[in-house]
Amino acid sequence: MTTISTEAPAATERVHADHATAKRLGNWTRAGRIQVRARRGLAVLDLRSPGLPDGIELHLELQRATVKLLVPEDAVVEHWDLRWSARGKVKDAQGRTAEESALARTRRIRLTGVAADSEVRVHRGGIAVLSAMCSRAYLQDLRLAHRTGGHPTVDDPARSHGH
Repeated sequence: MTTISTEAPAATERVHADHATAKRLGNWTRAGRIQVRARRGLAVLDLRSPGLPDGIELHLELQRATVKLLVPEDAVVEHWDLRWSARGKVKDAQGRTAEESALARTRRIRLTGVAADSEVRVHRGGIAVLSAMCSRAYLQDLRLAHRTGGHPTVDDPARSHGH
């Protein structure tokens, strides 16, 4: 006999970009663990949704790839556990350290895994909004919002279609 749990399982979301681009924009997941596997590709992940937990773990397996993270303005991106087997770096021009955000309740994004000849770019605030707006998904979201009389959510995941 199978027992059905009323609790949501700790699901792992998977994103795969092999010689391709994978974009996950807007309110695309509620998982606190995301696995990204990219080889000579680009993965764009929108982590600004209020439906996401405050602690997110991104397990990366990158080979000559780029991961672009769209994060809230005050998010902390920790990459201590990310191993580099070749060249690469995390580019976060406006990065917040754990010490700076210790008292504030902010989203913590922890990068783990391995990266080879790869790059992780962190976009915050207005740059994150522009990155989301320069996508086919945003154009489709605008058309849907126009048809239904709502508002687009790809540029600002905190907004819902019904409001």
